[in-house]
Amino acid sequence: MTARLLKLLAGTACSALILTPALAQEAAPPVKAPQYVRQAPAGAPNIVLVLLDDVGFGTTSTFGGPVDTPALNALARQGLIYNRFHTTAMCSPTRASLLTGRNAHRAGVGAVLADSRPGYSGFHTKDSAMIAEVLRENGYSTAAFGKWHTTAAWETSPAGPFDRWPTGEGFEKFYGFEGGETDQFEPSLFDGTTPVRRPAGKDYHLTDDLVTQSINWFRGQRAINPKKPFFLYMAPGAIHAPLQVRQQWIDQYRGKFDQGWDKLREETFARQKRLGIIPPNTQLTPRPEGMPAWDSLSPDEKRFASRLMETYAGFMAHTDAEMGRLVQSLKDAGEFDNTLFIYVVGDNGASAEGGLGGSLNYLGALQGMPETLESKLAHMDTIGGPKASAHINAAWAWAAGTPFQWTKAVASHLGGTRNGLVISWPRKISQPGGLRSQFGHVNDVVPTILEATGIPAPAEVDGVKQVPMDGKSLLYTFDNANAPERHRTQYFEIFGHRAIYHDGWMASAFHTRLPWGAALGAGAKPFEQDRWELYDLNSDFSQAHDLAASQPAKLKELQALFTREAAANQVLPLKGQQFGDAGLPSLQTGAKSRTYYEGAVGVPEAALPRLVGRSWGVEAKLGAGKQAHGVVATLGSTDAGWALYLDAKRYPVFTYRLYNIATLTLKGRKPLPVGQNAVRMNFDYDGKGMAKGARLGLIVNGAEVASGRVPASPPIFYSITGSFDVGVDTGSPAGDYPKDAPVGNPASGMTIDSVTVEQR
Repeated sequence: MTARLLKLLAGTACSALILTPALAQEAAPPVKAPQYVRQAPAGAPNIVLVLLDDVGFGTTSTFGGPVDTPALNALARQGLIYNRFHTTAMCSPTRASLLTGRNAHRAGVGAVLADSRPGYSGFHTKDSAMIAEVLRENGYSTAAFGKWHTTAAWETSPAGPFDRWPTGEGFEKFYGFEGGETDQFEPSLFDGTTPVRRPAGKDYHLTDDLVTQSINWFRGQRAINPKKPFFLYMAPGAIHAPLQVRQQWIDQYRGKFDQGWDKLREETFARQKRLGIIPPNTQLTPRPEGMPAWDSLSPDEKRFASRLMETYAGFMAHTDAEMGRLVQSLKDAGEFDNTLFIYVVGDNGASAEGGLGGSLNYLGALQGMPETLESKLAHMDTIGGPKASAHINAAWAWAAGTPFQWTKAVASHLGGTRNGLVISWPRKISQPGGLRSQFGHVNDVVPTILEATGIPAPAEVDGVKQVPMDGKSLLYTFDNANAPERHRTQYFEIFGHRAIYHDGWMASAFHTRLPWGAALGAGAKPFEQDRWELYDLNSDFSQAHDLAASQPAKLKELQALFTREAAANQVLPLKGQQFGDAGLPSLQTGAKSRTYYEGAVGVPEAALPRLVGRSWGVEAKLGAGKQAHGVVATLGSTDAGWALYLDAKRYPVFTYRLYNIATLTLKGRKPLPVGQNAVRMNFDYDGKGMAKGARLGLIVNGAEVASGRVPASPPIFYSITGSFDVGVDTGSPAGDYPKDAPVGNPASGMTIDSVTVEQR
């Protein structure tokens, strides 16, 4: 403090001090004001990124397929079609690569069935920040709607941590589901990190809800701050199993697939050539060994299979209409012209996980618990509705991937990795309606967004040094259909199936796991015994001609390149399919008994004591009033699971669902007494081993009131669409609740003091 100021202060007792400009400058040097508002680059576009699920290359009419997709067609006319765009062949790895711009293994999410290898853990590493975080830090509003499926399994419970949930990865808004799939009529939803029930209404469908939520979100953002661009990530569960859509969409395709999958492939192939989606010299690849010819099916098998494909097509048509509603809302708001709209038509090829015979409830068959044809025919009218978790035959998935070999999960061949891409940006694409054939990959999307927005890839995010991007921006293709491709090298690997692309050549090695095989395992064939194939994709668009025998030197060169790329991206060591790796964290470790309280909802099955392959029990302590009814505790869903509840007349009920194999309902002989009660169910397992049957007993206040048997039980899990809830059922119903019960059949007229789930 200067002497002049001290003298002035001394003569000023409790009076306001007025400084001259010169004195003020001497007393308080100017300080640069902090930046309170993040500013996006001037003119930066909005970004809308759509990712569909399990859609084969030859599914939509845009790419020559049998499903009419007028909204996607219109978007393609306003933008560009890419016919050599690739995914990873599986959902979680594709999503990790899509949102980070890195290879999936490098980001830690190289598999769905995780294990302790760094590239396969499912644990997204922060050195590959997601695009939402980068855009948010540069002045964008960010939101994600729909399927996430990139959070490590041990972090998906309400106990968190939540830094790898969408709201911890840069998305300011999340409304959707965490796992690989959910019921379309009764989804397991989160708003941020809070489990929520779906909006009430008899005509509810998840895709409708997601689109409505997204429209409301961006409209709200623009109303509050019109100058702030937004990033909207839309990832519906469609058209992943369960195939569920309202009946009117299915009815549009009645009889459209009675010709079968072999003929459908020929029809799609011809349309693709007429449209110019594939080169005129492309050849149609043959049906994989082990997949039946359509003509080998019985009339009943054909009837069931046709119904499945009609539902698949209706589900896709409905999805197209809803994505069209999103596009129209952007146009109505005047936002479309300066929106970079990136539409990835599938996160992998169509799924063969419905098995060779197709499924009414595919999760049972996927665990080695197949359905009988008689059972499937008896319940055929439930396909597409809330009481079925239907999935198409593996051969329909193959046909949906015309003209390529194989399907989802086979990363060695294009049927698993080649997906359609449409990009629209009216303000920047000067010649819309064109076709682009440069090689592209999902890791190219983030670099494309960054170049379009003028935002450089950050060297650090939140103090964490970032690994380099693996993708290349696709903006160079916008104005030049013949521009030399910039993404020259790309490896692929899922379940040990692997491939390497370099400058138009692809080397491919199919390992052991058939894409319609059970999840229990796929053999232990040594990797060195795999046969490598070689394809010149410059002249062989469909991967039809194996040149390995005639060009061994080229094959050896590409094999060596795969090894280098695999080593650099945490792909090695190869192990094929893994399940239950002990090297990963688990909320089940050491858990023999857990007690939960009312309000515990959205708890994943993997956070409970392990209940499969053993005896177990559940006991609830509750206070019942005269009008008590509703859910006490539940696990799983309509697929498989159980529910303990009080019916409308206060009777205690326990329902156990085992896919389409068995449903057992135990009911007390009289209403539960008013006051404090202990209600218990014991599951007494039939000895050692997997998938055994059990005796079930319902016990009220120490006395058994009902009992019964089930012939089997799940070998691995009950459901991936539901969760464990106390006091409500947040997903598709595991219990036979009264028809007039509200959504989730919430507990009413009772207090649930505790629910204990324990191994016995």
